[in-house]
Amino acid sequence: MGKVVAVTNQKGGVGKTTTGINVSASLARAGRRVMLLDLDPQGNASAGSGVDKEDCYGKTVYEVLLEGAKLADVRIRCEAGYDVVPSNADLAGAQVELIDAEARERRLRTALAQVREDYDYIYIDCPPALNMLTVNALVAANAVMIPMQCEYFAMEGLSDLVNTIRKVRETLNPQLQIEGLLRTMFDPRNSLSKEVSAQLSAHFGDKVYQTIIPRNVRLAEAPSFGRPVIDYAASSKGAEAYLALAGEILRRDQGTQAA
Repeated sequence: MGKVVAVTNQKGGVGKTTTGINVSASLARAGRRVMLLDLDPQGNASAGSGVDKEDCYGKTVYEVLLEGAKLADVRIRCEAGYDVVPSNADLAGAQVELIDAEARERRLRTALAQVREDYDYIYIDCPPALNMLTVNALVAANAVMIPMQCEYFAMEGLSDLVNTIRKVRETLNPQLQIEGLLRTMFDPRNSLSKEVSAQLSAHFGDKVYQTIIPRNVRLAEAPSFGRPVIDYAASSKGAEAYLALAGEILRRDQGTQAA
């Protein structure tokens, strides 16, 4: 049964969507069956995977959450070898519509149950907010991946997110765990980056991925071409970093299974 990972951080611009796209592509490259579910109304994970989000009218995650559509009928196989469940601006209304919906926090979990056997990994790209969409992702997930920049304000927001994860675990999803914290857009020349990185390691220990994602021009360019960086610029530092992260994820999971 596929492992469901919510990629989330309520702070925008931390590389969350970039991580969802490139981890999915890197794991698919390693022969794993992967789905990337775009839960952000901006639809950037869809566009960055080469899916025309405006051409998916009536077949997006909105229809899954609010109209009972099946994920199997909505998913699209992208050129990078993983499936995408697209999103577009229609999803913006879901936040309000879910408030009065029956089993509002469990809509996504119920939908994913029908396709989890089809995948090894399911990544959920969450919106940059701790709202009902993000709660749906946390209730559906086994684990949480938190991409974050090593800067002062990122540390402040992290405590709010950790508290939200704790509350969801206590009330709605007792299996939910923090899978790992991913340091993104890292600049080793910046003393603050190194200081915050050290604080993260000291506080979260082995929850912090050893792989660090550098600030990289090719990584920033790839989404505008609708391609993961491992396809757009395979020899770039960004591509190498995400391939290394996929390897680290696989080693961690193999170690957990062996234990």
